[in-house]
Amino acid sequence: MRDAHSSGAAATTAAPAFRDVTVYTAGAWRSHCDINIVDGVVSSVEPTTRPGAGTGGYVIPGFVNTHTHLQQTLMRGVAECTPLLEWLLAVGEESVAITPERAYLAAVSACLELLRSGTTTVVEHMWPHTSADVHDAVVRALRDTGIRAILGRGIADRPDPTRKWGFEPRLMQPLGEVLEHVDHLRNEVAGSRISMALAVPNPRSVTDAGMRTIRQFAEDRDLTVSIHLLETRTDEQMCLQHTGFGAVDHLDRNGFLWDRVLAVHCVELDDAGRRTLAARGVAVSHNPLSNMRLGSGVAPVPAMLERGLAVGLGVDGAASNDTQDMMTTLRIAAYLQRAVHRRADLLGYAEMLDIACGGANSALGLPPVVGGVTVGGPADLTLVRFDRDYATLPVRDPGASLLTTGSRSIVDTVMVGGEILVEDGRNTRVDEAEFTEQLAALAV
Repeated sequence: MRDAHSSGAAATTAAPAFRDVTVYTAGAWRSHCDINIVDGVVSSVEPTTRPGAGTGGYVIPGFVNTHTHLQQTLMRGVAECTPLLEWLLAVGEESVAITPERAYLAAVSACLELLRSGTTTVVEHMWPHTSADVHDAVVRALRDTGIRAILGRGIADRPDPTRKWGFEPRLMQPLGEVLEHVDHLRNEVAGSRISMALAVPNPRSVTDAGMRTIRQFAEDRDLTVSIHLLETRTDEQMCLQHTGFGAVDHLDRNGFLWDRVLAVHCVELDDAGRRTLAARGVAVSHNPLSNMRLGSGVAPVPAMLERGLAVGLGVDGAASNDTQDMMTTLRIAAYLQRAVHRRADLLGYAEMLDIACGGANSALGLPPVVGGVTVGGPADLTLVRFDRDYATLPVRDPGASLLTTGSRSIVDTVMVGGEILVEDGRNTRVDEAEFTEQLAALAV
């Protein structure tokens, strides 16, 4: 089935990387195909030259997890069954206490879990933090696991220990120092699978002057800016109270909405807000499980799509989702909207795959992924085998089965940039048994 790249960096291949598989490409499933890869890029998808020589399976593009907080994998279950602001304060205390060693273990844990559920790209939204060593630990974890990553360095310039109109002061430093550190990190990750971004906690955490500075910095360097927006009514209420404008209008009048902004959650985004974000080219990261767990509500995804908004899928951090499983998130994202709208014909597998594999790529600086595996695109691919789990059989339609019965148990192979990082469901770079012992030994 796989004749090249069991480990190591991508290189030119002489044999198909995947042989005699069924591929989702150009919006349809094509059976008995070989996928050829050259220098980490899909060079062709062709009828197999050796029928029966492979062991089959179904290949899709890898998922792009548009939002998480890697360090929260050591915070599973924290402040469970508490309101959002109370939960944020509890997570803030954990974040203040994080050490580089724990940050590394947390990031590796999250990346392994993401890879095993078919994710090839992760968008990390770090909270602001004053320790360069913590950031270095996260970069090292991303390198060690091999996942493709957009690393959002946290940034805020309005302090407030209550988190109502500002951010946790103990995790902040002057704006200039943060931006200088971002440039340092950009140089550190140049040429790797990691690219840098800026991560703004929410509209309440940055001043008007800070917004202008951040946008200019990001535009000069072609960086993505990720920002939590309207996860609950808090953003709207606080912005109205302090500025006289709602959250979207507050950002817009400060020029903080443009086509490299990724707005996370948008549960309370009304139609006027949807029109504004669409007009500015802003993309949205939809995080259904986190929104359910924290009681935030349900994002109006169908209405966003109708307005022409680009929408991607995110798992959010393990403190509010408790897992980093994109397969589960894929299904829940569809089912939640069907339940709210009382329609079984919403968000079928084709639309959900586009959302999960590249829905927000426009804002992330990533190549478009529409209709499945694309010739000329990165060889970031996932092969699933339904026969790894009898509960997914029989397969009437592979797309429908993926959406309705898929779990990480059916993920057989995950490839990033032509390198196989998961094979037969196990990571090729990390000794999972040894790593599990390390996690279990951590003091609670």
